Amino acid sequence: MPRRTRLFTVLLAVLTWLTVGSPADASAAPVKKKGVSAWNFTDVTKALADARVGWYFTWASDRQQIRSPAGVEFVPMIWGAASVTDAQLGTARKEGTTLLGFNEPDLPAQADMSVTKALDLWPRLQSTGMRLGAPAVAGGGDTAGGWLDRFMKGAAARRYEVDFIPLHWYGSDFRADAATSQLRSYLQATYDRYRKPIWLTEYALIDFSGGTPRYPTPEQQAAFVTKSTAMLQALPFVERYAWFTLSADRGGTGLYNRATPNRVGTAYRAAG
Repeated sequence: MPRRTRLFTVLLAVLTWLTVGSPADASAAPVKKKGVSAWNFTDVTKALADARVGWYFTWASDRQQIRSPAGVEFVPMIWGAASVTDAQLGTARKEGTTLLGFNEPDLPAQADMSVTKALDLWPRLQSTGMRLGAPAVAGGGDTAGGWLDRFMKGAAARRYEVDFIPLHWYGSDFRADAATSQLRSYLQATYDRYRKPIWLTEYALIDFSGGTPRYPTPEQQAAFVTKSTAMLQALPFVERYAWFTLSADRGGTGLYNRATPNRVGTAYRAAG
């Protein structure tokens, strides 16, 4: 594939932001902000279609054998240092027009990368010519001197491309109004620091403070879904958001049992 010029990349990014599905499909509907993280499970395609999302990701450069429903865009990711290969970068180019960067490089249990390592690898991601999201830190995206802050300063110094900021957020306050306010404050503070569009690529209510994850009741989680999605839809600098996660077979935040929404899934289905 010939390397795209920067002008072509920008024009393609604008078209991608306005449409979902195939970039060549002129009849595609305007993109929905609402998306979801997903892994392959029985009836995943039916669940994706029923959830009324506009996009999804799988923490991988490919769809993990998921068949995308009509009008639902797949967004590839380069997960970590070992994923920066010609094969995975080539797959990402074939699968989408927007690329998510490294997954939680600030956590040892996730991509576990130094800022310097991430910056050194970044030109490989840029070489795809895709619209490019920063590494998605687990927390502290708004913190001066934090992992993301050091990466963004390093990227600016090296004149690297970063088109938007993906964030993860998990709330330990299970009151819907309070949690929504805390999430909004984090998003606003991060946007104010970098002045780039925000993608909230993982979020839910989970309390990790005690070591073992603690979850709210389905009613509390559903109330937060309703409050938070209304807030996210209204924030102009939030381009997209994705609940963690589609399947209910892991943890207490999933939305669907096969193709059937649970209480939280019903609330997310109605949002956006």
